[in-house]
This record gives sequence, structure tokens and C-alpha cells, in this order.
Amino acid sequence: MVKNLKPLTIALAGNPNSGKTSLFNAIAGTNLKVGNWPGVTVERYEGYVNYKGYRIKLVDLPGTYSLNAYSPEETVARDFIAGKKADIVINVVDGSNLERNLYLTHQLMELEPEMVIALNMYDEVIKNGITIDFKYLQKLLGCHIVPVSAVTKKGIDSLLDHVVRVYEKKIPIAKNKIFYSEEVEESLAKLKALIETDTALTLAYGARWLAVKLFENDEAVYRMLKEKPVWVRLEGSLGLILAELESKIQGKIPEKILEDRYAFVRGAVKETVKAPNEGRETLTDKIDSVLIGKYLGLPIFLLIMWLIFQMTFVLGKIPMGWIASLFNYAGLKASIFLPEGNIRSIVVDGVIAGVGGVVVFIPNIMLLFLGLSFLEATGYMARAAFVVDKVFHKMGLHGKSFIPMVTGFGCSVPAFMACRTLKNRSDRLATMMVIPFMSCGAKLPVYVLLIGAFFPEKAAGNILFGVYLFGILVAVLSAKLFKSTIFKGQSEPFVMELPVYRMPSFKSVLMQMWLKAWMYIKKAGTTILAASLIIWFAANYPQNRELENGLNAKIAALSAGLGPQEKIVIVQNIKNEYAARHLEYSFAGRIGKAIEPVLKPLGFDWRIGTALLSGLAAKEIVVSTMGTIYSMGAIGHETGGLAAQLRNDKAYNPAVALALIVFVLLYVPCLAATAVFHKEAGELKMTLFYIAYAMGTAWVMAFVVYRAALLFVR
Repeated sequence: MVKNLKPLTIALAGNPNSGKTSLFNAIAGTNLKVGNWPGVTVERYEGYVNYKGYRIKLVDLPGTYSLNAYSPEETVARDFIAGKKADIVINVVDGSNLERNLYLTHQLMELEPEMVIALNMYDEVIKNGITIDFKYLQKLLGCHIVPVSAVTKKGIDSLLDHVVRVYEKKIPIAKNKIFYSEEVEESLAKLKALIETDTALTLAYGARWLAVKLFENDEAVYRMLKEKPVWVRLEGSLGLILAELESKIQGKIPEKILEDRYAFVRGAVKETVKAPNEGRETLTDKIDSVLIGKYLGLPIFLLIMWLIFQMTFVLGKIPMGWIASLFNYAGLKASIFLPEGNIRSIVVDGVIAGVGGVVVFIPNIMLLFLGLSFLEATGYMARAAFVVDKVFHKMGLHGKSFIPMVTGFGCSVPAFMACRTLKNRSDRLATMMVIPFMSCGAKLPVYVLLIGAFFPEKAAGNILFGVYLFGILVAVLSAKLFKSTIFKGQSEPFVMELPVYRMPSFKSVLMQMWLKAWMYIKKAGTTILAASLIIWFAANYPQNRELENGLNAKIAALSAGLGPQEKIVIVQNIKNEYAARHLEYSFAGRIGKAIEPVLKPLGFDWRIGTALLSGLAAKEIVVSTMGTIYSMGAIGHETGGLAAQLRNDKAYNPAVALALIVFVLLYVPCLAATAVFHKEAGELKMTLFYIAYAMGTAWVMAFVVYRAALLFVR
């Protein structure tokens, strides 16, 4: 890192599908950092680049269509900009669809940040013959516009150069070109004058923006202002100002604000943008006629998802083998070099067996996210919501429910929070109740392990696809049940604007895949490592001295007079027998034995019960727990890995494997997700009902699958 560089913070804001993240990746390259925003589970991406004497910190704000703070993404983006945490805001807009993008631009301008507009996908603008009067549009918006292309990287240097010059005040930037109707502006002026009596508040947020938010009945702004001294002045006059304005416009103020915003945007686009193909059928229209057509839409969607799951299993098998061999080698070497005792057992049976059992599935995780990231970047994932909308409405769900449900394929936590976009409470609760049945990425290692252990390789991809479909089927049937009983109510119509199809940047898609995988790896190095050590302790303690003395006596009696090779075999067999008996005596064994009667009808023994119980913390821990338990007594890892150990265990068969897959698919996700559900639902009784329904459904479905599968297992 070059010394003496001046710091500069840039925030990138824009609509979903505007190419914002692709532009972020194009500027930052691989110098990225990923985490979560404080207090929420929305992912936070930061990147760094050195440019013209500055150490530029890039913050990729969550993609959002507005700044009304109805969702965590909107709240994060708004708070960051309103709190003036960025020196410059780059507003990324899709040049091929300006009208949709400029609504967010309008709201950003109200915050009065130092802003530069990056008119992205300019190569498509030129290709489609669209002409934009940049000078006049800049004059209307009051901020500079730089054409760029995140895919071809054209205009990147020009954009950064423009940002630096704006920051250094070397080029003028006119602000606040936003105007509402005359009646609204008069009332805003009165309210703004009252707010400006609080100088600190005005400097922090801007009096005009706060006045607009009060007109929009913004709950967060109302809560904040009620805690400020200025509220004493506002409280007496606000009601009169609002009443006077409503009488003038003869309607509701928030609707008038919305109407004026759209009028401004439509007018700006009409004055500055000329599209020669306006009204003609585009390539996107032609593709949509097939991909979201009445008859082919759903089969094509299922085919695409099937191909992704085939890719996940087939292509992931080779690197899985490499990683498994690496951990087997590490376990063998650790067994040789470490003296026999607790230290060796912690390293080999706890860390290597537990963490290694999860890390081996990273290729599958990466391939799954590669496929989903590609679909999202091309614009197809938004169309999938339309494909399933008709089916969802028959089941009583809102069409928008598809978005949080698809998010559930990645993680249930953001999926629950995405339900905030559903304004109808019955729709929101019904969707939240079925999200656990959408198979999150943390469950994938369990499926891959069991499918690989008990089913032919040729059928693996089909079985994996069937598991995900089964979860969706249980989800929609459950939704139908809920909407017909406890969550009755008419769903709202589904409206969603579709982006044009485009070939995504290969680098951007790979970057998204890697960031997801890196979060998984960090989880393996922290949460899963800690859980593996806890499971190791629970599986090793309390010590049974009587059993150990019996072990030593048996070894002495049976190995007397034997040759070296025969003695090794006898001793190891006795140690394996001891390990199995000691496991049953341990804390883990006792807990597993306690819940075994409940799980016995499903074909599960106490070992699976222990793994499922630990899986409440995180689903990957199901695999690490089984890896830790099964590694007890093995010589290094010469048994061929966890899959081979399960396959060779007479207590298990394909019927048990299918039942276990179904149970993991349907029972409650991790504790973090359950906590978020409780926060979003807002009622303890609803959270308890959610836990009971998920656990009950998992048990019943696993029982049915197990009993049915036994008919075909000899």
C-alpha cells in the first residue's frame, strides 16, 4: 500500500439489476471485504482502489428501488447516505431504462449528497440507437453524468476522475433541482423553516429532506424528531400545515408527493431521451414470449433448475475428492506425529473430522451459487417470479412471495427479512411460515453426503433436484393450508418491472460466487470449529474408568502370544468396540439416547439424533457432528471418509438416508433464523407455532418417506 494517500469514501447506490455491483467489482477488482451491516443481516461489500493520490474506499450499498425504509436494504442505504458517511455518492443508473432508475435518483437528490451519476450499460444504449441529451439532463438533475459500461470497463477512469474533481470542488455541481407542485413547495417552506431552528439537525440531515419525510408519514423520521427539542415547535404547527395542504390538493399528501416525483421523472426522460425502437418488439420481448410464456414458462424454469443441480453434483464430485483426500492425509499425518491422548483426539477427531467434513462440500456450494448468481445477473430470476405467480395465487400466496422464498435457497435469515416487502400481514406470515422448507445452502452438505453414500452416481443430480422440488411442494401446500385457515385474506396483485436480458460479466458472477463461498469458509473456521470442539467434548466426557480398565484387561488377555500384525488388528478392534460403548456413555450419547424413542420410527438412532440436535445451531454442524462421532476409534482416516463409514454401517440404508434428508430439509433452520423470525413476526405464540409446525411436518414427512422407501429396500 502506497503511503500518504488521502482517504476518500464513495458509496454506490442504485436499483437492483442496474449493474451497480458489476461496476463495483470492475472498480475494486479483487480487493474486497465482505461482512454484514451493523444490526442487520444485509450483506456489506467494501472495496479499495488507489487513484490520483487517494485511497478510495468503495461501499456497495444494497440495491433498492426507493429510500422509504420499508425493508432492511432501504434502511441501510438511506441511513448511510442521510448520515453523510460517504464523501461522494455514485448513483448507478441503467442507461437503457432511465425512467425506472431515475425515481431512486430523485430520492437521492433530496438528501443533497455530493453525487455523480454513472450512466451504466452505455454500450447497450448505443447499440439500441438511444440518444440522450446529457447536457440538458445534467441541468435538470443538477448533477454530473458520466457514461460507463461495467462489462467492458469503458468510462471507469473517467468516472473516478470526475468523482475526484467533484470532491476537490474543481468542477461546479448544482444541487437540489427537485421541485414539487406549488402547493407542496409552499408547505415545505413553512415546515423547513421550523426544522432549521435546530442547526445541528439541519447540518446532519438537511431540513428539506426531513420536511419531505414528515409529509410522507415516515415512521423513522417521526420517531427521531420526537426525541429532539425541535419537536416542541413542530408539534403545534405540523398538524395545521398538513391539514392546510390536504385541503389545497384535495387528497392525501404522500400520494401527491409520489405523483409529483413520477411526473418529474417522466418529464425529464421525455425531454432528453429519444429511442428509435420505441413501441417495437425488442429481443427481450421475443425471449420473454418463450421463457415466460403460458405453456413453456414453468417447464423451462424447472429444466433450468434441474440443470443447475446436475452441475452442482456432477462437476462438484472431482474437487470434493481432492479436498477429502487432503483432509484424510492431514488426519493420517496428525495421528502419526501427535502422541496418543486428548490432544491427538481433539485435532484428528474434533478439528479435522468436524471442520473437514464440512469444508469438503465447498465445491458444491460454489457451483450452486454460481448458477443462481448467473440467473440473477441475466435478468431471468426476476422473470421466474412471474412464471410461478399463477401457481402461487392458486395456493393463496402473493406473487411477491417468490422473491423471499428464492432468497431462502441461500439463507433463511435474509429471506425472513425480505418478507417485509409484503404489505399484507396474512401474506407476510404465510410466506414466513413456509420459508424453512426452501432448502438453504447450509443443508446442501447433508444432502450431498447422504446421496453420495447411498445412491448411484448417475441418479445423484436427479435426487438432489427432487429434494429441492419436494421442499417447494411442501411449502406451497402448507401455504394453501394457512391461507385457507388461520391466515385468510385476499392477496394483492403482483406487479414487478422486468430488466432487459443481458450477458453478465463473467468476472462479476465469479466474484459473487466467491464472496458467498468465503462467508461459508469463515463459518467453517469459526462457528463450525467451535461446535466441533463442543461435540468432541460431549462425545469424550465423562470418562468411564471402569470401562477403560475393562478395555485394558481385554487387550492384555486377547493379545497375549500374538504376532505384531495380529496384535495390531486385535487391539484396534477392541478399541473400536470401546469407542462405541464410550460414546453411548458420554454426554452426547446420553442426549441422543434420550431423544432416540421419538426418532426411532423414522429409522434414526441416537447418533443421528445427536447430530440433528446440534444442527439447530447451524445445519452444516449435522455433518461435522457425524464426522466427529464416526471418527472415534478410527486409525487416522483409513476408513475412506464419512460417506464410506455410513455406507458400511448396517444400521443405515437408503430408506434411512432419504428420511434423514427429508427431516433436515423440513425442520427448523438455525437459531439465528428462528430469532429473526420471532423479530419479524413480533409474537411469541407465532414463533412457537412456527417451530412446532416445522418440527411436526419434518417428523411426519420423514416417517412417510421412510416407510414408503422400506418397500423398495431389501
